[in-house]
Amino acid sequence: MNKKKIFNDPVYGFVTVPTELLFDLIEHPYFQRLRRIQQLGLTGFVYPGALHTRFHHALGAMHLMSLALRTLKDKGVKISAAEGEAAQAAILLHDIGHGPLSHALEHAIFHEVPHEQLSLYLMQKLNAEHHGALDLAIRIFQGTYERPFFHQLVSSQLDMDRLDYLNRDSFYTGVQEGRPGADRLIKMLTVVDEKLVLEEKAVYSIENFLVSRRLMYWQVYLHKTVTSAEQMIIRIIQRARDLVRSGHEVPASPDLHYFLSKPVSLLHFAKDDTILQRFVQLDDTDVWSSVKMWAQHPDKVLSYMSRSMLDRRLFKIILQSEPFDDDLGLGVIELIAEKFGLSPQDASQLMLAGRISNNAYDAAGKDTIDVLTKGGRVINVAEASDLPNIRALGQRVEKHYICYPKEIAH
Repeated sequence: MNKKKIFNDPVYGFVTVPTELLFDLIEHPYFQRLRRIQQLGLTGFVYPGALHTRFHHALGAMHLMSLALRTLKDKGVKISAAEGEAAQAAILLHDIGHGPLSHALEHAIFHEVPHEQLSLYLMQKLNAEHHGALDLAIRIFQGTYERPFFHQLVSSQLDMDRLDYLNRDSFYTGVQEGRPGADRLIKMLTVVDEKLVLEEKAVYSIENFLVSRRLMYWQVYLHKTVTSAEQMIIRIIQRARDLVRSGHEVPASPDLHYFLSKPVSLLHFAKDDTILQRFVQLDDTDVWSSVKMWAQHPDKVLSYMSRSMLDRRLFKIILQSEPFDDDLGLGVIELIAEKFGLSPQDASQLMLAGRISNNAYDAAGKDTIDVLTKGGRVINVAEASDLPNIRALGQRVEKHYICYPKEIAH
């Protein structure tokens, strides 16, 4: 059977799946689940076109990886067929451990279980099924392969993951300024001492990439309305979880109910294989079907928040650079209690507060973006003499927020 398939991708045009192994990985139920997980979680509440999935993104990242490998080979970097396939498998599977609604519920359903670790567990399961065919891909994914540039292509400050999600997310949201100039950046890649670097003439393209990233974070990923929606869905899940664990009846799909009913940490995943098998049944449908049922729940907080999500009656959100003082929070809780006839404890569940932060480039991090100068030196792009903008992009920006029902704002 011919397994060299071609997908028509709206961002890149035709994307080829070059080997049988990669095709078989795409066909696997673990990977097909990604069709049912939206790449941008609740961002569609603000940008109606942002309905693309983790499945789209993984295929796109694999495609960019194939372009990067071709560029490096053309520049004389020795890359074997096995290494090329392993690098494409690693990037294809890098997000396979994502839970429902992407990042929003990572901490609400589990207890400190990073999706990268779940991706690794699932890669190990797939490796066993394919009799060790993913050994090298796993080493590249973990960063233990002796040629570090492969891992940098999968996970670094300028990797194929970031290039695809910025490209794809700007395309589907319609935020044109977020395009990172991926084609030119990939063409500028090269390898020095087995480390990934970019040619010096790429410095302005790197600056453009970092500006795009910063813009996408504040205009899309951390948009204040998206933040409000994400905090609401997190609180809904937390409320359902607390009710279940205190003995109340809360309907949910069997797999979601399992995770709501007991704390699950990384240790549990490592020790009990059935937990991982439950996890791979979870997707966005579990959450939305549960939220629809919870809109009728007798618990006032759960039903109010669930109905608000379904009808897009999102909480008012206020952002500022300084922390909010405690008196404001107490005042808001008092108004909520009065308006909805709730106890102060329940009213506090309808006030959401916290902080969001981002820096577009970590110039002091361990995986800096390095440039090969015309004189043959490798330097951090932040040190390039006429690029003060890149140093500025390295500054962490932090904003504090408070969210509450709009009814009390009148």
